[in-house]
Amino acid sequence: MDESTPQPPDPTADVTRHVGYQLKRAQAALRSAMDGVLREHGLTVPQYSALEMLALRPGMSNADLARATFVTRQSGNVVLRGLQEAGLITRPADSDHGRARPAHLTEEGRARLALVQAAVYAVEERMVRAVPQERVTALLADLDSIAVALKG
Repeated sequence: MDESTPQPPDPTADVTRHVGYQLKRAQAALRSAMDGVLREHGLTVPQYSALEMLALRPGMSNADLARATFVTRQSGNVVLRGLQEAGLITRPADSDHGRARPAHLTEEGRARLALVQAAVYAVEERMVRAVPQERVTALLADLDSIAVALKG
């Protein structure tokens, strides 16, 4: 085998050096940092993610938002209910078609999102600064390839 071809991790070796472990470690660190800045604004990571997605794609259904924010539909419904009770989103009481109830940011939702974005983006900037700038594009491509490979 070519020496430049990466070898799979040895299952008997230190698991903390495996790619999966390191990905989870990075994800846990990111989540912790985001939890810290969002807590100051009365939001959770799933709530913030839903606000970001609704700003990007207004009218998303609970199922679409759940997929986009990596939570179950049941959890997504709880998140949306909390955002609605806080006055950050609106959803119709009934659906015009099927069970989907499109969600939209309210003015307060847009204002809250704008307020927290700087703090969250500062966390991301801190994270990205740990990687040499010339490698960020390749890192993004590699992470996308990993996600696609694991989707099956």
